[in-house]
Amino acid sequence: MYKALIRPVFFLFKPETAHHIALSLFGFMYKIPPVRNMLRKTFQVEHPSLECHVMGLTFKNPVGLAAGFDKNARYIDQMDTLGFGFVEIGTLTPEPQPGNPKPRMFRLYEDKSLINRMGFNNEGVTEAVKRLKQRTSSLLVGGNIGKNKATPNEQAIDDYAKCFHALYDVVDYFTVNVSSPNTPDLRDLQEKEPLQKLLAHLQALNRQKPAPKPILLKIAPDLNNHQLDDIIDICLTLKIDGIIATNTTIDREGLRTDRQKVQQMGAGGLSGKAVRKRATEVIRYLHEQSKGKLPIIGVGGIFTARDAIEKLEAGASLVQVYTGFIYEGPGMAKKINKALMEVRRPGEGRPKTEDRSREI
Repeated sequence: MYKALIRPVFFLFKPETAHHIALSLFGFMYKIPPVRNMLRKTFQVEHPSLECHVMGLTFKNPVGLAAGFDKNARYIDQMDTLGFGFVEIGTLTPEPQPGNPKPRMFRLYEDKSLINRMGFNNEGVTEAVKRLKQRTSSLLVGGNIGKNKATPNEQAIDDYAKCFHALYDVVDYFTVNVSSPNTPDLRDLQEKEPLQKLLAHLQALNRQKPAPKPILLKIAPDLNNHQLDDIIDICLTLKIDGIIATNTTIDREGLRTDRQKVQQMGAGGLSGKAVRKRATEVIRYLHEQSKGKLPIIGVGGIFTARDAIEKLEAGASLVQVYTGFIYEGPGMAKKINKALMEVRRPGEGRPKTEDRSREI
């Protein structure tokens, strides 16, 4: 019903407008107890085989909602009803900021992809903290943190530290976002020296806390193997808890959408099916080169259970969805989890290799 009736209506609107309409409508429906209960019964699935123990945390299932969808932590409880195992909020910055000028999100329907140049638009970390204190579900929440656009890279550490301190009591893990292509010069922080300095500072702050929380690094799919090797070395040396691979790409090769149309859309990060293959390649490289010592959350081009299993078999411990969720609809997490129940037993982290060719 979603693809046949609901999605065509939403796709009549500009992507960002459709996003706000859909979330507002979902939020209203959630307030009606019978509807809320119906959503839980329809979309939630639980089974011992789905539980994942990663980074000292227990995830009820491995399918999460990636950062960017619920930037301001408005819909945590609502997303719990849709069967996600965890949700990542943000990217949050110390001060509120409007992001880049609109329009800043575009659909590439032929490629089942999106281009966005949102630019860390958010209401600021303080507002998110207020909402997180009011949530009622036990859904695990990750806090994705970044720097304000006006903050020069030389002072970026201060912005990340402010967000870390503010969110510490209300999130279960942290994601350090230095890989968005939509904040000027942000990706320069992925280079070895500034990255090592930033992560070392956050780890030092983390160790001062009574119960340190997992810190993950979110990286771009556009890094070469030498840069990935540096990231592996830094993460292992500093005992960073994991890597999220990957963010959006600036690459435009191989798209079906008319080249001129893509050029008119302008700059921004490309997500969706167009980034699936590269994201999986990065996951596999990180897993193999780190000898499995770094937990990985795989994200990029997941639309089906087969796509999720591909990421898990490449070395991911968990997966996240975003663009696929927009195209596939609210039953996505359930479909993936039900398929995973068929190919794994309780306590197993990943599907068996021989199940790779299954039609799911």
